[in-house]
Amino acid sequence: MPDSAPPLRPLRGPRGLPLLGNLLAFGRDPLAFLTRLRDEFGDAVTWSLGPRSSLFVFHPRHIAELLAAREGAYELLEIGWAFRQIVGRSVILSRGGDWRRKRALVQPVVRPRQVRSYAPAMVRCAAAAADGWRDGERIDVRAEMALITQRIVLRSLFGNDLGPRARTLGSAMDAAEQAVAAELRGIGLFLPGWVRTPSRRRLLAALGVIDTEIYRLIEERRGREQAAGQDGDLLSRLMAARDEAGRPLSPSEVRDEAVTLWAAGHETTSTALTWSLYLLSGAPEARARLEAEVEEILGDRDATVDDYERLVWTRQIVKEALRLYPPVWLIPAVAREGAALGGRRVRPGTIVWCSPWATHRDPRWFPDPDRFRPERWSPHARRAVPDHAWFPFGSGPRACLGARFAQVEAALVLATLAQRCRLDLPAHEAVPRAGLLVQPAAPLRATVRKRQ
Repeated sequence: MPDSAPPLRPLRGPRGLPLLGNLLAFGRDPLAFLTRLRDEFGDAVTWSLGPRSSLFVFHPRHIAELLAAREGAYELLEIGWAFRQIVGRSVILSRGGDWRRKRALVQPVVRPRQVRSYAPAMVRCAAAAADGWRDGERIDVRAEMALITQRIVLRSLFGNDLGPRARTLGSAMDAAEQAVAAELRGIGLFLPGWVRTPSRRRLLAALGVIDTEIYRLIEERRGREQAAGQDGDLLSRLMAARDEAGRPLSPSEVRDEAVTLWAAGHETTSTALTWSLYLLSGAPEARARLEAEVEEILGDRDATVDDYERLVWTRQIVKEALRLYPPVWLIPAVAREGAALGGRRVRPGTIVWCSPWATHRDPRWFPDPDRFRPERWSPHARRAVPDHAWFPFGSGPRACLGARFAQVEAALVLATLAQRCRLDLPAHEAVPRAGLLVQPAAPLRATVRKRQ
């Protein structure tokens, strides 16, 4: 534990109902519930989600300690039957030696050198979308960002956009993600797997479509050489990967990792872009500065991955949008024997939670926390942000493997759109809704203004 970490002194949280605990209050408005816990009870609070005891921690030092220790004193909490059906036994849900093996196999396919090869597709997909919009046209921002990122991830993952099958596949993934979101907010979180609710039946139908296509693509790859996976798409690289014993991933393991990369690379980035564009529409000075940076660095040419580090203000916009609206808003772990936080023993079986949403909006770390201020992230800012006060991709051994891919993608897409148009949204405030990700509760419709 870092020397400066404060002692852990949990307070007892709001009283819950028998068996359900605080599930109903949490399910009605999870984001408001988390904010209430932080503001009324401080850095550590005990509560209950259903019959299980829980501990929420909000201080960056405790979060750092928790995330760094998750493979030792803490184990992964598998949230819900629906989520497990989508990602299977991918690196996200694997444990112990199986997790170490899969992480070693998957990590190389998303290293910075590999991300460079995917950058041209990111720019082409964003440019094609913006060039297809008409001046004065009204568009659904979230839907359009989802189409852009879906095309990017399909080309990066499968080597092409799959033609007409892409829409069918995208619809199936949307249905699967909606099923997970519904389960997270209700009693379905505690139902055994054999209970087939309408939502679960829709999920199984969607997974039938997804699995048929993924396994077809896997078999297709088996029929051709891919130069040991070094120059191919993500799927080819997954199939070419070998562990220390020379063993490849099995077809089902490839399926699990491919679907996980697809879900993470598509929906989380489209959500970050949606919120970025919403925030920029209400911040004329920040948007003007973005356009000036794009004009200075890019001019009339397309962005490249080499521009990423030079697009400083663009990256600060993305980082601030991820602070205000982190797509992944909740991270849980289960205490094992010997677990401790802040010098205090944590009872085995306790679910320990941290929340990017709540900590990112803590006024101790971010003055005027609800305001969109990209300048917070300037390398010359007067006030440094503490470690783990910002953690949209998690941290420690279980940090998101695709964090670099997502940040490069968001910045290059945002710069490409700003080069071509402005998206003006109505002045009313968008309401966030927590499901699998933090999404706008209602469609955000923008008017396209083409730029010369």
